[in-house]
Amino acid sequence: MQIGPHHFSGRFFLAPLAGVSDRPFRTICREMGASFAYTEMVSAHGLLHGTAQTLSYLDRDPAEVPFAVQIFASEPEVLARGAEAAVRAGAGMIDINMACPVRKVCGSGAGAALARDPAAVGAAVAAVVAAVPGVPVTIKIRSGWEEGTVNCVEVARAAEDAGAAAVALHGRTRSQGYSGRARWELIRAVKEAVGIPVLGSGDVWTAADALRMRAETGCDAVLVARGACGNPWIFRELKAAEQGGPIPPPPTRDEWVELVMRHVALQIEHRRRQRPHQPLPAVEEQAVRELRRHLLWYSRGRRGGVAFRRGGAHVKTAADVRTLIEVQFPPGAPWELDAGWHPAQDGGDEAE
Repeated sequence: MQIGPHHFSGRFFLAPLAGVSDRPFRTICREMGASFAYTEMVSAHGLLHGTAQTLSYLDRDPAEVPFAVQIFASEPEVLARGAEAAVRAGAGMIDINMACPVRKVCGSGAGAALARDPAAVGAAVAAVVAAVPGVPVTIKIRSGWEEGTVNCVEVARAAEDAGAAAVALHGRTRSQGYSGRARWELIRAVKEAVGIPVLGSGDVWTAADALRMRAETGCDAVLVARGACGNPWIFRELKAAEQGGPIPPPPTRDEWVELVMRHVALQIEHRRRQRPHQPLPAVEEQAVRELRRHLLWYSRGRRGGVAFRRGGAHVKTAADVRTLIEVQFPPGAPWELDAGWHPAQDGGDEAE
């Protein structure tokens, strides 16, 4: 698998999830076997103004090569200047978000709103390509604005003509949000329409879903999004499948605890880098507060999960998290996922 000059050892990537795909979570997913991981979407306007929050999105592990930054804005010139700022910060790939369905983003003409007009897509891509020569530019789109205006093939062709190195398609319209079904047949249609790599997204909840998407659509790679939230082990399974080995079993209780606590530690380190002069207790409390949604996801489908999530709303330190785990998921207690539970039942609504 190759995008521009960059070669990837596998075909299963962590998607750019707003508020989720930060450095700690990308690190965990890459350690589990993800071949690649995009940042969460970053405002191009924020990159130009250098806000502390925006710059925190650019925190990366030096081993993340290429470092792929997803940006959003509606104006081609702002996207171009934002891309330049991201490249100066170490980005080796730029992705333009044209898929986010959130009202505030679309109301500014960015996200999924930008992809309503193939000509506007072409102008945006051309501006960014010209601004960052030698750095591959990719886009992420939806199938269309609504059911009657499905235009993903036209948009993908316009992006390719403007110099895009790859296109990712989430097979839902903007009006669907995250409801209904993702139309994988449209991923195949885009793949057949363009010569650049196509990445598929939507309804990838399990490793079996990811493998089936590849087989049914012929896409070059699969973006795992909400299916990785609370289950980064999905990449361990996919890596084993790519290598032709047996699918590893689900994590044991001890493996689960080790990873959750590692995520807590990484989040605290991440925030310490952003606030080196802030007292450590305050940094730790903020980091743990940011992780509460991940704690919810990690406990989905497990006995004791409801009580764990209720307690998770009050944890402030790593020690609090450890104590909560020991109380709600003690050694020797039943650990298997509840029969019949599926991650799509409460998969969240992150902006991709």
